[in-house]
Amino acid sequence: MPLRAKTAGDPHSPRGLVPMRRVTVEASLQHGMQDMGAAAVDLYWIPLGAGGHSVRLNGRVFEAIDAARQHRGRCDLYHSALVVELGGDRYTIEVAPSPNADEGSRGVVGTGAVGSRYIGWLRLFRYEVRCCRGGSIPDLGDAAGAPRRLTHDPRVARRLVDLVASVPRPVWGRDELKAGEMWNSNSVIAWLVATTGLSTDLLRPPPRGRAPGWFAGLELARRNGAFHLGAAKLREATAGCAAPAVIDLSASPYVHLASTSPHTRGPSRYGP
Repeated sequence: MPLRAKTAGDPHSPRGLVPMRRVTVEASLQHGMQDMGAAAVDLYWIPLGAGGHSVRLNGRVFEAIDAARQHRGRCDLYHSALVVELGGDRYTIEVAPSPNADEGSRGVVGTGAVGSRYIGWLRLFRYEVRCCRGGSIPDLGDAAGAPRRLTHDPRVARRLVDLVASVPRPVWGRDELKAGEMWNSNSVIAWLVATTGLSTDLLRPPPRGRAPGWFAGLELARRNGAFHLGAAKLREATAGCAAPAVIDLSASPYVHLASTSPHTRGPSRYGP
């Protein structure tokens, strides 16, 4: 049975169910033959509200309240993004608000509602999933430390890029899919990494940091069998070749995660 993803592409659809885009083994092999040059998939942790005072302030207020409610120390909040180098091209993968109708220039592959499906038709309450060839992420320079290199295998990188258009797009800031926490940009990145077949076991924000929404993406990937599906697709696509080159993150300085529950809600780039 084909894997299906819940999306919010149509804010008037009750659940927005559409078939998940298939990434065939043949397509992966064809792209892999074309992209045998250098490749890299890098994960960035960017402080919430970098470059935006209001979002940063809202995030701090929200975190202070949430920390007090859970009787824990305050954490720094982060959102995540991916940069993929493949076949001489650079792809930036992120989730952001929708500023205007010129979606093509930003590499928009899908949109979803913010807060409620009933107001998702308004641009102010819409988010974008972007995979922009030759693009840039404005606040990437504010990322914490060096990026985490997830793989340098071109076949794996190609599969990840191909999957971006299939990412689920439920309502931002809500736990519409009953994943245990709200859906946001971290959920999208976590779903992509896990569904590609890459390990997420040691991926954590910097020390004393928290990434709300990350566990929601992992939970949805697990629920849809994406961990096993992604690994199986990679095995098929690389049959007769060397195993995909996945970087060992065990020596990464960012393997600590401040004490937090996967059911903790938190703010998005839109604020809490």
